[in-house]
Parts: sequence; C-alpha cells; structure tokens
Amino acid sequence: MKIIIAAGKRKSAIAKATIKPGKGRVRINNKLLAVIEPKIVQMKLQEPLLLAGDIAKDIDIKIRVSGGGYIAQAEAARLAIARALVKYNKKLEKPFLEYDRHLLVADVRRKEPHKPNTSKSARAKRQKSYR
Repeated sequence: MKIIIAAGKRKSAIAKATIKPGKGRVRINNKLLAVIEPKIVQMKLQEPLLLAGDIAKDIDIKIRVSGGGYIAQAEAARLAIARALVKYNKKLEKPFLEYDRHLLVADVRRKEPHKPNTSKSARAKRQKSYR
C-alpha cells in the first residue's frame, strides 16, 4: 500500500495532503469535496483532480488545512493535492506546469510587517510634528 504525503503553503495557510489507494474520495478537514462552500473554492480544489484524469479515480485524498482565510486555504490545499499527485505519478508534472505553474510552485509573497510608530498600515509614513 503506497501512501504519499505532500504539503502546500499560501500566506499563513498550511495544508497537508495524504494520498492512498481508494475509490476517488476527497476530504478536506473531514468534509467531502462536494459539500465545500463557496463554489469557487470547490472549483479551485478540483483543478488538479480534473487534470489528473483517471489517476484521481483510484485514490483517496485526505487534506488537513489550517490558518489563513478560506481562499488562502483553498490555494494551499490545491498546491498540496497537485504536489502529492505528482509524487504519485511523475507524468503529471508537465501538464500541471503547462496549465498553471502555481499548481506546483508556491507563491512566496507574505504580509508586510507593521512599522514602529505608525497607527495604520505597514507602509504608512510617520506624521511630522513640526509643521
């Protein structure tokens, strides 16, 4: 029995995907993919599965995701699923990269830290007191 584990990150969301032989079920935090709301998140998670085709029908995928917002969680889970599928079958790497590079390569952008002595955003200029 071949079990494969892969991880994905997006902003502060972290996802871990586990693949094992099965009947094509996909669970995200113990919820079936079909009941995930909103629909845009569900479609994002289905992209690597649709590109994989018949390969995805003989395996069960379990994803644990935490942190971040629901879109960042979806992106992290999508990355983890795609990486796990590529580990499972190396032939999927080329179609994934041709379709969307971010299926296999993480987006490294992170939130900018707040600056000292500012009350608003990370790039706010400090107010002058001598004007």
